[in-house]
Amino acid sequence: MIEIYLFINPIGGRCLSIEKQITELMKKNDLKIQLRLIPLMNLHTISDLLTIEGISKRDIHKRNKLSDVIYSASLDVKAAQLQGKKRGRIFLMKLQEELAKKRTPYSKELVHRLFSETGGDMETFVEDRSSDLVKELFIADQQIAKDMDITKHPTAVIYNCVTDSGTGVRVEGCSAIKYVINACKSRSSMLQFFKSQENSVNFNQDFPDDHLSLI
Repeated sequence: MIEIYLFINPIGGRCLSIEKQITELMKKNDLKIQLRLIPLMNLHTISDLLTIEGISKRDIHKRNKLSDVIYSASLDVKAAQLQGKKRGRIFLMKLQEELAKKRTPYSKELVHRLFSETGGDMETFVEDRSSDLVKELFIADQQIAKDMDITKHPTAVIYNCVTDSGTGVRVEGCSAIKYVINACKSRSSMLQFFKSQENSVNFNQDFPDDHLSLI
């Protein structure tokens, strides 16, 4: 089994492409893959998104509005995840598709429509979404990110649970994450990849804008 912690932007298109790739891998791989999707929000991620959107970092009004949307979307995702990882993943990808790809404005009506499409219990979702529990789960996610030294999205932390070594890698950036995911398409290729990292193969030469490190 491999365990993947994927720290994502709940309204981001770049993260969506990686989530789709991992989802496909989960369907085809001869290894069991446990995926944990974690919404990440901090000053660095907000600044990055402002740059991607072409918004001036000095525009306080738009910065605050963007922060509010990311926070609200993160709580939406946490509430959806309470009804199962798969439903949470489907909801997240639907939300990212609407906000990042179709450029649909964020609204409560949009969130409710997308969640209803997952087949989940709407009454429970609405109740959970307004609960302190969901806020606490979001805070706990940010603590996990801090403990793992995660500052940007997308970042993946991937653990090899097949062997007793318990080796893990932290991978930052779309290209690097996609490369590692492709390297874990089978049990043998995954073991070979982790062995190469333990032997200090210089991965970062191939992806100078991204980063990989053993943890």
